Amino acid sequence: MELTVSKNSGGSETTMVLAAAASPPVNSKAIRSAPLFPFYLRHSKNTLRAQFVEVKKKTTAFASSISFSPLQSSRSPSRPQLLLDLCAQGHLEEALRLLLSAEPSALHSLSDGIGLLIQACGAQGDLDLGRCVHALLDSSSELISNSVLTTRLLTMYFACGAPADARRLFDSLAKRNLFQWNALISGYTRCDLFPEAIDAFLQLMSVAELQPDNFTIPCVVKSCAGLMDESAGKSIHGVAVKLGLASDTFVNNSLISMYGKCGRVDGASHVFDTMPERNLVSWNSMISVFSDNLLLEDGFSLFTEMLLVVADDNFKPNDATIVTVLPMCAVEGWLEMGRVLHGLTVKLDLVHELRVSNALVDMYAKCDCLPDAQKLFDNNLNRNVVSWNTIICGLSRNGDVKRTFDLLHQMQDKGFNADEVTVLNVLPACSSPSELRAVKEVHAHVIRNELHSNELVPNALMAAYAKCGSLNYADNVFERVKIKTVGSWNAIVGGYAQNADANKAIQLFLQMSSSGIQPDWFTIGSMLLACANLQDLPDGKSLHGYVLRNGLEKDSFILISLISVYIQCGRATEARFLFDGMEVNDSVSWNAMLAGYCQNGLPLECLELFRQMQHDRHGPTIFATTSAFTACSELSALRLGQEAHCYALKNGFAEDTFLSSSVIDMYAKCGAVEQARTFFGNIKNKDVVSWTVMITGYAINGLGHEAIQLYKMMEAQGLKPDAFTYVGILMACNHTGLVEEGLGYFEEMKNKHGIDPKLEHYACVADMLGRVGKLAEALTIIEEMPEEPDGRIWSALLAACRTHGDICLGEKVAEKLLDLEPQRSEHYVLASNLFASQERWDCVRRIRHRMKEMDLYKDPGFSWIDVGGRVYNFVSGDNQLPESDDIHRMWCVLEEKLRTIGYVPDTSVVLHELNEKEKLKILQGHSEKQAIAFGLLKTNGNTKIRVCKNIRICRDCHNTAKLLSKVVEREIIVRDNKRFHHFRDGSCSCKDFW
Repeated sequence: MELTVSKNSGGSETTMVLAAAASPPVNSKAIRSAPLFPFYLRHSKNTLRAQFVEVKKKTTAFASSISFSPLQSSRSPSRPQLLLDLCAQGHLEEALRLLLSAEPSALHSLSDGIGLLIQACGAQGDLDLGRCVHALLDSSSELISNSVLTTRLLTMYFACGAPADARRLFDSLAKRNLFQWNALISGYTRCDLFPEAIDAFLQLMSVAELQPDNFTIPCVVKSCAGLMDESAGKSIHGVAVKLGLASDTFVNNSLISMYGKCGRVDGASHVFDTMPERNLVSWNSMISVFSDNLLLEDGFSLFTEMLLVVADDNFKPNDATIVTVLPMCAVEGWLEMGRVLHGLTVKLDLVHELRVSNALVDMYAKCDCLPDAQKLFDNNLNRNVVSWNTIICGLSRNGDVKRTFDLLHQMQDKGFNADEVTVLNVLPACSSPSELRAVKEVHAHVIRNELHSNELVPNALMAAYAKCGSLNYADNVFERVKIKTVGSWNAIVGGYAQNADANKAIQLFLQMSSSGIQPDWFTIGSMLLACANLQDLPDGKSLHGYVLRNGLEKDSFILISLISVYIQCGRATEARFLFDGMEVNDSVSWNAMLAGYCQNGLPLECLELFRQMQHDRHGPTIFATTSAFTACSELSALRLGQEAHCYALKNGFAEDTFLSSSVIDMYAKCGAVEQARTFFGNIKNKDVVSWTVMITGYAINGLGHEAIQLYKMMEAQGLKPDAFTYVGILMACNHTGLVEEGLGYFEEMKNKHGIDPKLEHYACVADMLGRVGKLAEALTIIEEMPEEPDGRIWSALLAACRTHGDICLGEKVAEKLLDLEPQRSEHYVLASNLFASQERWDCVRRIRHRMKEMDLYKDPGFSWIDVGGRVYNFVSGDNQLPESDDIHRMWCVLEEKLRTIGYVPDTSVVLHELNEKEKLKILQGHSEKQAIAFGLLKTNGNTKIRVCKNIRICRDCHNTAKLLSKVVEREIIVRDNKRFHHFRDGSCSCKDFW
């Protein structure tokens, strides 16, 4: 090989050309071959030198093969200059060849070039070549004693990830100066070997003639921060003060960062406030401390102050400042502030900085402004993997699966290989069975590129497979994890717990415990979720005990999970106790408690808590407001519902499709069908849920024809009904006696739309047939069901048997019902009423005796009414209200008026073995009559009387309400447990069919 050195005609540029000579081409790795590499590993200097002589012999042929063309002019570079040029141009192997071709006595004159070669090895991470240079230095006592070269060797080894080699070199040095100590300490710190860095610092402190300087202290402080060791950091701070370095800006900046990483914002602030001189790094460090510790408003205040100060100090924010402040906007969703910062980056000409551009994309994406994020990304021509990961993460977080995978494919096409971060960003977007194929595609990429060594990747795959309903694939991933950590177990246990296989989750938890892995807070949270899904109170209580024993009761995630367990198990009191004991109630805990009250049939408590939420200035969320609507629906509390509606409008919640459906449901269940329809008509983008809720609203108010008409309009809009839509349609036909139409829709559901009927659909059809006396057909439907009929279906048929006097079938149905659900007291009441209607008092007594033996009691009939925003409850035969006497007198007056227009009490509805006088007294005390009388007593004008009842309204109360609406010239609305009755001018909307 021939090395030719020449200059161009202008004489301004030197060109070096390596041309092939007669000798064979030299392998680029030849210089790193066995003869050079092993001798460095020996520790004896004599042996090292002897081996080096041997190496020199073996490389003579190589050295001699490098012939230098005669210098073309006196201006040709010397050997030292040529060495420097080769290093500067990155031709490191050629530089080493040049060193090997030099005489040993001439090496000392090349020390500058050797130093540059060592630095270049570190910069390129070329450890083998660096070791060769080290061997070369070791052959010369003069070179190996050169402190500059040994310091660079130390730095090179750390840069190449070989701290052990650096330590052996350091220990072999006969004499060490502060630069070498600093190289050792800073190298350990850069390699995250924080204990070793601190240990080296302590050794340095024991050397009397050396004293740490303003380079040493920041490196040690950074190691303390890496270990989150505030105590050690404070000690180093004290050393800095004693050494007179407390005023050094570099030292103080490192102290600010250390205190911040240890969570001691006060310590960081004190250092920052007492600094005699600050630079841009000082401001950036302090802002970062506030950001890392989620004191975002303080961070922005400091940033604002910085903008005022830097103008006077003649320096300006840099890219580090911007990428520190932008994530604060992203965390809090401060879009407008983010836009201001975007404008500042344009003004400072920082918008083209890659990490600034990436931070802007991230901010817009996390502030739910994806169009702006996408536009910035598209305009950025200088992208890296972080750029692609940022926009992919934004799309994934917003659930846009298609665009997420489109960008993933574009990323691959542009030559950027998806890494672990990409995989972790993409997988959360896959959350339904339709995305299973996409998860498999990502999984294949992980296998091909060997990305599964990162524990988070298989864990994310397990979670994605579980959400897509493929738990068997999640199991396969789990089985292939060689070293199963608590994170691996959490992924598979959580996958089963969150995807409706709570029993398997518990089994896996037991396996985890038996394998010796200690559960953490996430494991316990998953197990609590499993207990909640199973309504497993005993195991839930056991886990509660574990939480208390292990000090996890302060964790908000664990507490909310415990609240869910008690709520799902019907223990609202215990849930509220935990809720009240929380140090800080976030929106999740409020939502859980509000939904829990609704779920457990405690609407009054829900509304009370909703008011408290507003009083505590903890702005209710859409979810919380939806719970309030549900509570108002259960209570038929129209005024409270209207107030909640105003609140939703004021806070901009009404556009939410989920909440808007709750508003329709609330108005419909308060008997205000007109208002429900008006609100429904004003919804711009109606989905299937909105149409279904409105259809069901018509159904429960007995407006079957209107429900069917609306259903036809829905189909005309091109929307496909679902199973819930057909429940509403069948209910409408049921309450209106449209049997033939109902049976037609039942067949249409199966044949036209391919929807398999569920128990709810069969219950509607059976009840519909039973109401019109077609008991045999109803029984046939029940017996031909593909699923085992539940108690709802049999109880509907039993009620129909009583209505139509079929005692023979009724006895068989009652026996079936009591065998199926022997713990439900309402079933015994139905059977007792069947026999009482036929005056078979012996059978009645036998059933009541059986109830007593089983410690079952009949739920009393009660009614309630909303007057002036307050809900009043009335129990049949109870006179506990202060207004009870006034109510009784009012009813007596009303009854007298009713008798004058033909009212005759129907005592046959009193299913007790009593005389007529006693039956009349019971009739007068029915809860709905008390509620109606109270409403008339407390309201005036044309105010509608709205009453709710927990059981079906009796025939006598129904007749009474009809006549009363005519006498008082007021509309009376009664909602029982089946439907609404709108009484106007002596008639009812149900047309006496209920």
